[in-house]
Order: sequence, then C-alpha cells, then structure tokens
Amino acid sequence: MEEANTLQEGSQGGNSSWESECCLSAILDLGELLLMHGAEVCRVEDTVTRLCAAYGFVRSDVFSITSSIIVTAFRADGSGLTQTRRIKERGTDLGKVAQINALSRKICAEPLPVQELNREIACLRERKKALSVLEPWMYLLISASLSIFFGGNWQDGLAAALSGLVLYGMIYWSSFLKLNSIVQNMICCAVTGVAVLLLVRLGLGVHADKIMIGNIMLVIPGIQLTNSLRDMINGDMISGLLNMCEALLKAVAVAMGFAAVVILGGAL
Repeated sequence: MEEANTLQEGSQGGNSSWESECCLSAILDLGELLLMHGAEVCRVEDTVTRLCAAYGFVRSDVFSITSSIIVTAFRADGSGLTQTRRIKERGTDLGKVAQINALSRKICAEPLPVQELNREIACLRERKKALSVLEPWMYLLISASLSIFFGGNWQDGLAAALSGLVLYGMIYWSSFLKLNSIVQNMICCAVTGVAVLLLVRLGLGVHADKIMIGNIMLVIPGIQLTNSLRDMINGDMISGLLNMCEALLKAVAVAMGFAAVVILGGAL
C-alpha cells in the first residue's frame, strides 16, 4: 500500500515522477505478457486499468489492439504519463495467462512495491511452458480419431497418427527459428503433407485426403478465431478484425501447405 500512497500524494520532484514512470512501465509489462500469451484485448485493457487504480492513479485511459498497448494515466496532482508498448510475439499459453491473472488479483488486493513487482514479472518471463509428455500423444490420438471420423479406415487412422507426430515435431522444432507464424504453419503443413504421401505410397494409409483432414484440424486457429469474435461482440472492432484476418491467413497457409504437396505429388 505504500507505493499506492506515494502515487496518490502526487509528484514531489523528480524522484516521485521516476517512481510513477517505473510503476506504469511494470503495469504495461503485465499487459504485454497477457497479449503475448493469447489473452483477449478486453481482458488486457481491464487488467491494466485495475492495476493503475491499485497503484494510486486517479484515472487511466487504456487502448489496446493485438500488437500494441497505449496507456495514459493521471496522478492526483493532475499530471499525466503516457507509455506505449509494441507487441511483436504472440502465441497461446493459457496457463501463463492464468498465472498473470492470479498475480494481478494479488496486486489489486495488496499492491506490491515496484521492485518486488518487477521481480515477479521477471519470474513470469523466465518461466517456460512445460513440455508435457502427453502432448505428442494427443497429436497422435486426435489425428487418428478425426481421420476415421471424417471417413477414413483404420489404416488411414494409423497413418494419420504417424503424420500427426511429424506435425508435432515440425511445430516444436520450427518454434526455435522464430519464423512468422503464417510462414511456420505453411512449412509445417507442407512437410506433414509429404509425410502423408510417403505413408500412403508405403501402404500404411489408403486415402491421403482423409489422413490430411485429421492433421489439418490440429492447426486450424480456432482459439484465435473465437477471440476475434469475442472482441467484436465486446465492441473492440479493430482488434477483432485484426485477429480474424490473421486467423484466416493462418488457415489459408495451412491449406496452401497441404495443397502444394498434393499438386506436386500428383504431378510427379
């Protein structure tokens, strides 16, 4: 609570102004982490607004889209601070979003000193997504199940399971290259498509199209599309349209990756 009281007293020389700047920067760090790991825009704006209030800012105007956050916060003496943050990397890690939400609620109940808040944020940044041993098995099971569901036989299911593992491996290893997500999707799907055609020619699968359907369903950006619709329903039209355009481009990239392999495979 000391930090909030310091801000409420207003600016008392350069030191207080510097503390306010550091506080707002830390709040933006949390908003940035939320956007980077798949939180919807309305959640980011609401979290940043509540954190500003918890640290004694009497008013805060927050504007966020999928790639940027702009915050103007006013202190008790009427002076204002404006900071922006550019978001260059985005993915989906709902576990990390839940951790950030828990920290935000803790801060709103009892604000931490800025130094301690920065330490908590640093811990969140360093905490890597746990690599679950179940994840490749889920790719295997889902690919096989969907391939059979959409009309394939048991051989197609087996081939889809194996190509699903190829898809998982490509997504995992290509993530270290820091490629654009659209390009990454296209490359991963193209390699998976090659694996599917090879499995069919080896006799492990029968219907290449049924096998590919099982793989395609794994990389359709369903969460992102859902978030875009939610943003638009909440009135965040710009963010909703940006998210929808990106989701559609990713879906097109998935289709192009598999289609290019099918076309080239038929020509060879």
